[in-house]
Amino acid sequence: MDLELSDDQVALRDGITAVLDGRFPMARVRGGFDRSMWNDLADAGALSLLADGFGPDDAVVVLEALGAALVPGPIVDGILAHALVPDAVVAIAARPKPYDPLTIDHVDTVDALLLYDEAGVWRIDPRDIKHDPVPRPLDPLTPVARVDFLPEGELIAGASVASEWQRSGAVFTAAYLLGMAQRLTDLSVAYAKEREQFDRPIGSFQAVKHLLSDMLVRTELARAAVYAAGAHLGAPEEPGLARAVATAKVMAGDAAVTNGKTATQVHGGMGFTWEVDVHLYLKRAWVLDTRFGSIDEHADTIAATALTTVAGAVSSSATSEAAP
Repeated sequence: MDLELSDDQVALRDGITAVLDGRFPMARVRGGFDRSMWNDLADAGALSLLADGFGPDDAVVVLEALGAALVPGPIVDGILAHALVPDAVVAIAARPKPYDPLTIDHVDTVDALLLYDEAGVWRIDPRDIKHDPVPRPLDPLTPVARVDFLPEGELIAGASVASEWQRSGAVFTAAYLLGMAQRLTDLSVAYAKEREQFDRPIGSFQAVKHLLSDMLVRTELARAAVYAAGAHLGAPEEPGLARAVATAKVMAGDAAVTNGKTATQVHGGMGFTWEVDVHLYLKRAWVLDTRFGSIDEHADTIAATALTTVAGAVSSSATSEAAP
């Protein structure tokens, strides 16, 4: 499996990065999500990637860039649902079990809520949802509402689509987290070169070097896992898809969360202030850790697939030894 970006993917990455640099500066990002952002992403082709003939591995490249820029909004949801509702701002969520709580992001901004379950995908008009906004959401750029009443909705796609969304959503979210992990590393390295203590840049101190090198290693390991999962999505008939998806989400989530904590530490007292961007990345990483399966859920998948692989190897070995 070749995990190097092709020339076309490099051009795609550079193109979307140029758009983000021009249209999504941090001053705008800090204002939170609005429809003008959605329109800008749509004009750039970021939301219609899969419908335009790009593969999941290409979408991974774009989402990595979007994560680095911390672009707010239900972007992964929009990419997944574009084929079903191309002209709508949408949010996607798994249908909760009876009496389980449900929170929805951006419920007052989206045109449709798409719930998926074992039966398929259901479309719900947000105006029919009874909800209460969370006064202080964990991520200040992601408004959240607690749902009090949720109608069943209209069935618009089958179970196969829902299953595909669960897999692709996990990988695409992991790609966004990967971009965040990389940007946190870059921000920390830049600050360590500028901030001086005892008349020396703090990046010259061995303890800080260790922190920064660990951030880089976590990011690169996560990148390999995410790129591999994107390639697996493009060839679902190949073995190991479930494990690749779970590994990508676990490693990218860990890289983004841990790098966020480390970046805060590298920035010292400034890292805890509103003016420094690293706290926004850390809070977004905590939120995305729960989307399309948490780290714990995906770790259970990895363990289950590993046990299946070991059991199969033991059975094959026993069969070979028993053969004359």
